[in-house]
Amino acid sequence: MSRERLGPAVLIAACLLVQLAGGLATEPAISSGWYRGLLKPSWTPPDSIFGPVWTALYLMMATAACLVWNERRHKPVGVALGVFSWQLLLNLAWSLLFFGSRLPLAGLANILLLLAAIGVTTVLFFRVRFVAGLLMVPYFLWTAYAAALNWAIVGLNPQPVT
Repeated sequence: MSRERLGPAVLIAACLLVQLAGGLATEPAISSGWYRGLLKPSWTPPDSIFGPVWTALYLMMATAACLVWNERRHKPVGVALGVFSWQLLLNLAWSLLFFGSRLPLAGLANILLLLAAIGVTTVLFFRVRFVAGLLMVPYFLWTAYAAALNWAIVGLNPQPVT
């Protein structure tokens, strides 16, 4: 495979693998009833919303990263793609902490770092290619909403929930 195609293939695969791994970490917490047993605010969306929303967001992230990759001959993209990689790892870490380890407070600390990393990634993507930055905005907004939801869950469930 040529380098022209390898970069986008790796970026798309990374996004899909993070989504898959996050889903594998999440599913037992859902199927066991742990997540449903948490006290949640009234503005919590139904569980059926999360899968389709995250799928769309991962596709937009992958597209944005590929657009940035494609600009590498004209603009420096290494830092932008490096920060993108970090935010992907933080994204996976959140699923592992909140759902996999059933630690909402640790998840909250992580998601705040994730939100900052997405913000930096978005700004860097805007600088490389405007459309790439735009594609990251829904992810930033959804993660901000998820952070608020995580915050509310921690507040409503003061005892460690296992």
